[in-house]
Amino acid sequence: MYNSGYYQGILDEIKSSGLWKDERVITTPQKSKIDTTQASGVVNMCANNYLGLADNQEIIDAAKASYDKWGYGLSSVRFICGTQEIHKELEGKISEFLQTEDTILYTSCFDANGGLFETITTAEDAIISDELNHASIIDGIRLSKAKKYRYKNNDMKSLEEMLIKADQEGAKNKVIATDGVFSMDGIIADLEGICDLAEKYNAMVMVDDSHAVGFMGKNGRGTHEYRNVMGRVDIITGTLGKALGGASGGYTSGRKEIIALLRQRSRPYLFSNTLAPSIAAASIKTLEILSKSTEYRDRLEENTKYFREGIKKIGLNIIESEHPIVPIMLGDSLVAQKFAQKMLEKGIYVIGFYYPVVPKGKARIRTQISACHTKEDLDLALKAFKECKEELGL
Repeated sequence: MYNSGYYQGILDEIKSSGLWKDERVITTPQKSKIDTTQASGVVNMCANNYLGLADNQEIIDAAKASYDKWGYGLSSVRFICGTQEIHKELEGKISEFLQTEDTILYTSCFDANGGLFETITTAEDAIISDELNHASIIDGIRLSKAKKYRYKNNDMKSLEEMLIKADQEGAKNKVIATDGVFSMDGIIADLEGICDLAEKYNAMVMVDDSHAVGFMGKNGRGTHEYRNVMGRVDIITGTLGKALGGASGGYTSGRKEIIALLRQRSRPYLFSNTLAPSIAAASIKTLEILSKSTEYRDRLEENTKYFREGIKKIGLNIIESEHPIVPIMLGDSLVAQKFAQKMLEKGIYVIGFYYPVVPKGKARIRTQISACHTKEDLDLALKAFKECKEELGL
């Protein structure tokens, strides 16, 4: 029998502990300045819209045109009657952009990670995972029967210890799994060190590059380009829902045998509806834009440097990196919530992050810089951060 009081008690506990998460309602397209039901014309500082392409007219037009040619949806999974030419074209474009052998599409990167590990490993194998990996990697690993090992965040000594332990315990195949960029901190993975250890201990390397594809590296190909390990990473998962237009959809790209196996056995691929053709068409246009010029990633890089330097001058505590994720570390969840509300009142849209999204005691305002931010936008944000710091006595 359903017990409403039980679940209400859990909800009340979340509220009383200061961990309740409200959803603000946006009344405009995603862009640098947005309207909400609480405030209008606010500078958006927390979207994954890194390249500012979420409202790009060329991409919107490509999506519109797709409806006349490809229809609204497929009403099917890929292996039955859900594969159109446009899906194969997008898979080819992603492989070309990332410089990998093959690519398979998913409805989200969460699904890509969820369907990876149980497909490519057995009970005789080992998965060695960074402790700060995204929830989708963690959940995907849980589905695998492989032995599971965890190493300290971006710590090569700890990783090597786990690789040695996996060998001592008889692992047949080993997979190192890491985020390319750790999304709560903006820390960029040491892929060169990871690849060196993988080669030393005969392991594969898997990278979730959701917060890097499109803008990290000289040509925006991702952390494998940024860290100069092109061709040394075996599996790359990523999303079409952040820098690459911001809609939805994900992919796994890499060694052709791995991709072929995923087509045969990956459950989210076999049992989920095909990615909408409009998203495929828009994503192709996005990759065409990024392949012609580095204008957007160059502007993002410039904005990121400007904002990071400004925040340091204010005296707020941030995590050092070159990434456009800039977490303002506040510690207390209630302080983070008050800070975010004050920022909204000053015309800046940010959100407080706290447990269980981040560990207890590490609450923060996670800002994310975009190529579509103007210097005026960034200056307004810096001014608001300075005022809030002073008003809250931080």
